[in-house]
Amino acid sequence: MKAIYDLLLQQRAQGKKSLAVLIDPDKIEKLSELLSQAKLFPPDFFFVGGSLLSEGKLEKCIQQIRASSSLPIILFPGNEMQISSTADALLLLSVISGRNPELLIGRHVAAAGIIHKSGLEIISTGYMLIESGAPTAVSYISNTQPIPRDKKSIAALTALAGEQLGMKLIYLEAGSGAMFPVPVEMIETVRKNITIPIITGGGIKTKSEIIERCRAGADVIVIGNVLEENPVLLKEFSGALNSLNKV
Repeated sequence: MKAIYDLLLQQRAQGKKSLAVLIDPDKIEKLSELLSQAKLFPPDFFFVGGSLLSEGKLEKCIQQIRASSSLPIILFPGNEMQISSTADALLLLSVISGRNPELLIGRHVAAAGIIHKSGLEIISTGYMLIESGAPTAVSYISNTQPIPRDKKSIAALTALAGEQLGMKLIYLEAGSGAMFPVPVEMIETVRKNITIPIITGGGIKTKSEIIERCRAGADVIVIGNVLEENPVLLKEFSGALNSLNKV
């Protein structure tokens, strides 16, 4: 398999947008239905992870995805225990929007040896929480304050600092259960200030919200909660990305 980060850079150079389906192993009641939809309307990636995770569910979830699909599986870990060598890559998240030292470097040190031995492709990611209209699990678990929705200059400078520190991706996150997705204007401002790929997720529920954020400069759109509830929406979301990529 081609290195996933190289693929992201190639798609960015070509102006192509990607769709990632986020699967929380603790919320897999409709996973079989979602995977069936993914066979018909394949996304580009599966992201796997959650803020909280019951023991043993990560491996079981990856195995179920593997049995149904050959698409890349990227770990999106909520903590340092969510590591599995059976995935393809790991988003090594540093919460650069916050000031919690444990999530800037502390937990990374604790997990470094395990990650090194895993053989996973490691993609260092500047993770930025954006205020979404309601408290989210990730802001509570990370013990950090999100960047206010109207402070796009702060978001842009934070992302720029992340790129200057050597981050390979910037992830603009509204969070699971967000009332509102990351604002289009914020994505546009961040895009003007950095050259690395931008991922955004949280609170995205409609085709129009996907299209607006892609046009604003996001390279990868992550959809989670709404597909957990209604897997058939994958057809609509996949179609939106395909129409953008044909332009």
